[in-house]
Amino acid sequence: MEQTRTLVYQFRFINTISEIKKSDWNAYFENTHPFTRHEYLSALELSHCVSVKAGWQPQHLVISQDDTFIALMPMYIKTHSWGEYVFDWAWAEAYERNQLDYYPKLVSSIPFTPTTGQRIGFASSLSEAEKQCVIAQASQFIRQQLVERNWSSWHGLFSPQSQHEQWGNTDVIQRLGCQFHWRNHDYGDFNDFLASMTSRKRKNIIKERSQIQQAQLQFTFVDGDKASPEQWQGFVQCYQRTYLKRSGHQGYLSADFFALIARTMGESIRLLLIENSDNQLVASALYFVSDSHLYGRYWGALNEFDGLHFEACYYQGIEYAIANQLSVFDAGAQGEHKVARGFYPVATYSSHIIKHQGFSDAIADFCQQEQQHIKLYMQQMTEQLPYKASDQ
Repeated sequence: MEQTRTLVYQFRFINTISEIKKSDWNAYFENTHPFTRHEYLSALELSHCVSVKAGWQPQHLVISQDDTFIALMPMYIKTHSWGEYVFDWAWAEAYERNQLDYYPKLVSSIPFTPTTGQRIGFASSLSEAEKQCVIAQASQFIRQQLVERNWSSWHGLFSPQSQHEQWGNTDVIQRLGCQFHWRNHDYGDFNDFLASMTSRKRKNIIKERSQIQQAQLQFTFVDGDKASPEQWQGFVQCYQRTYLKRSGHQGYLSADFFALIARTMGESIRLLLIENSDNQLVASALYFVSDSHLYGRYWGALNEFDGLHFEACYYQGIEYAIANQLSVFDAGAQGEHKVARGFYPVATYSSHIIKHQGFSDAIADFCQQEQQHIKLYMQQMTEQLPYKASDQ
């Protein structure tokens, strides 16, 4: 009788993505998602937006078989929970009340970027069964490392549903979240999109946009690799000023980071410049594109105008997605208010391994109860969509 061969993989951590060739990393992540690209993650490290000092220490996981890479995972040692967007503050507080250390913890995510994408990249030669085997052994390895290195937990954030299900087969804790994304139903233009809505919702959007039209502002999308240094500086100024006003700091990302991605992956970036009638910059927004998706990431304003945020961050993005036949517009985290503007509730997924058994049981129970609330919430949000019944 033929025996089934047990696949054995080797695991090691690297503390900088520069140890992996750009071509290798991007091939494993299929280069279809801007935020898992080597250029994006490298820019975070080179600009020191992620670092030991920043509380995001690179600890990427390399998985090999016979000295050949077969899988890669972006990973970080975290000493806080900022910039993750899957909120575990209550878990950290519970640890503190019990005089236990929640930090440091291990996180597989894209820093400051709450968008769904591969959190483990595989060699193209692997079968689905082999991928599941890799994930099963990766789960075992991570559990061992939590004990050996005194990390409290591991968190895999914003995985696609397919990878989420693979992690689920390894007995991790699974958590459900919700975002709001716009879908392109082959609209010919923005008016075609509006025509799919009920009369009252359509009128609300028209009224909202008319405020900006009266201000006589000019909106221009510029490819990131074609934008001038002055245009990039203008965006950074807008970004930093708005963050400072809202949060008391100038944002997670630095001017050096934006300069790096402009140079290394500018073709995947769209810079929205908003100018007044005197051609002076008043606001700006930063978008990323893939073959199918538009991602709205950051924005800022130097001057206040009624309705400018919705125009810059939602309506201009919808128009761009329609004009360029992109199927999904992901405008970022949060935003129940997006529903009235045509954004659908969509599920997001995360996986968690908690070393402390008592807390693991409690968190698993919490996530199971939370999941029921999220599903009900998504159903309620779907019922509030502004579309005519025939267009939903």
